[in-house]
Amino acid sequence: MAGKLYVVSTPIGNLGDITLRALEVLKGVDAIACEDTRHAKKFLQHYGIDRPLISYFEGNEKTRAPQIIQMLKEGKSVALISDAGTPTISDPGYRLVRMAREEGIEVLPVPGPSAIIAALSVSGLPTDRFIFEGFLPRKEGKRRRRLEELAEFEGSIILYESPHRIERTLKEILEVMGDRRVFIGREMTKMHEEYIFGWLSEVMERVKPRGEIVIVVSKEKRI
Repeated sequence: MAGKLYVVSTPIGNLGDITLRALEVLKGVDAIACEDTRHAKKFLQHYGIDRPLISYFEGNEKTRAPQIIQMLKEGKSVALISDAGTPTISDPGYRLVRMAREEGIEVLPVPGPSAIIAALSVSGLPTDRFIFEGFLPRKEGKRRRRLEELAEFEGSIILYESPHRIERTLKEILEVMGDRRVFIGREMTKMHEEYIFGWLSEVMERVKPRGEIVIVVSKEKRI
């Protein structure tokens, strides 16, 4: 009988944001597939969990996924985790999940933290309709075209951005979409977490180019 693949959400910052079920699953599986084994080892040691680790990241997933599938076929259970948050969301992992589904292997979610939902929930912006874009394209032309497409969306837009590109990205959003109501979450749930809300033209100068950043852009535009 095939084993089970668990997709386990882990904290995005504060280590207290782990669920009891996640801890139970991580302690009980035969192996844990993770992005960075060093990061995962420190994280697991915090909870007293000692399970075999499998390195699984974007660069090796095409070769590593079949190996994990074989383990599952042999009856072993595997947990998939990312460095932070929910695996497969703007994150390696969907190929493994799809292969497991194609092989008839049971895949179970162990839900928990997600930077997307965490930011949206405290943004003060409409939550009835939203789109998650992840990281915008790096090339200027493609990035601007994508912003022009997103500008037509009738809902909240959620973006990830790195510290060294945040200033440029906010400037381009202002140029393409106009002065919109925005929310910016930086280092969410961590020691130096910061949240900024207001009109883009007024808040963009207050954003520190440090840490992990989530941007929520409203359809509401200043006239």
